[in-house]
Amino acid sequence: MSRPRSGRGASAPAGGRTAAAQRGVYVQSPKPDIYVALLGIALGAMFLGCLLLILVLNRYEFKTKVSSLAPASRSALV
Repeated sequence: MSRPRSGRGASAPAGGRTAAAQRGVYVQSPKPDIYVALLGIALGAMFLGCLLLILVLNRYEFKTKVSSLAPASRSALV
């Protein structure tokens, strides 16, 4: 389906529009291609990632503070 677009460089008289300016130029609307599909997949992946992050944070009741400030043991570092 086409959509009208105003003519370029058409100068309309001060009193009204000319017949050529009223008609306009018809431009073919762009069709979706593979990149539109990839954008949809990326949007879905971001939505799914946010949902999974919310589910993981829900396990910890959305607490992000460290409960223990004790230093790690020496055996854990080696």
